[in-house]
Amino acid sequence: MPRLDAPDILFESPTLIAVDKPAGIIVHGDGTGTQTLTDQVRSLLERRGTEADRVAARDLQCLQRLDRETTGIVLFSKSKATQGTYDRMVAEHAFEKRYQALVEGAPAWRERTFTWPIGRDRHDARRMRVSRTGKAAVTHATVARELKQGKRVRTLLNVAIETGRKHQIRAHLAHAGFPVVGDQLYGRFDPAGLMLHACRLTFDDPISCEHIDIRSPAPWA
Repeated sequence: MPRLDAPDILFESPTLIAVDKPAGIIVHGDGTGTQTLTDQVRSLLERRGTEADRVAARDLQCLQRLDRETTGIVLFSKSKATQGTYDRMVAEHAFEKRYQALVEGAPAWRERTFTWPIGRDRHDARRMRVSRTGKAAVTHATVARELKQGKRVRTLLNVAIETGRKHQIRAHLAHAGFPVVGDQLYGRFDPAGLMLHACRLTFDDPISCEHIDIRSPAPWA
């Protein structure tokens, strides 16, 4: 395999590896041959050269997804023997995910939970939208601080999700009237990019019997 860019490792155990995803890269292949984060992690493991790393590279499976422009923590399973255990944890929402989002505007609320169902937008295949016929989605948002620049006001939110629908945070916040800064699908372009970052992942690992707390501060927060 040719040498690929190596993402920063945030956490590693014999069965798991978490890396810091940069903006502009997809996690899984999309059929175009574009380099993916999975490719990068597999290449990193293969270059380390131990037998354990070669097996991990072969068995590597992603346990979560982030959109192309979203940054932050992505967790991978390194072992087929324990993959089923972690897949069940994903299905049971046993991984607690936290995000930071910089949004346009200033909410009147300090904390809010969004429970609007989310489905595909029939008019734009790239987008999701709040829909009565969509799938259940739960997003918790808390104001961290307001940022004022002249007449423009933006707000930093701490966000947690109970479900993992495609574009869930982006669609919920846009529907509430506070699109994520730089979100071209649900808001407007910003040269700094999409201000949404997966900043914390916590869970109890049944394999190691340890409580795992992985953190990645947003580069722009």
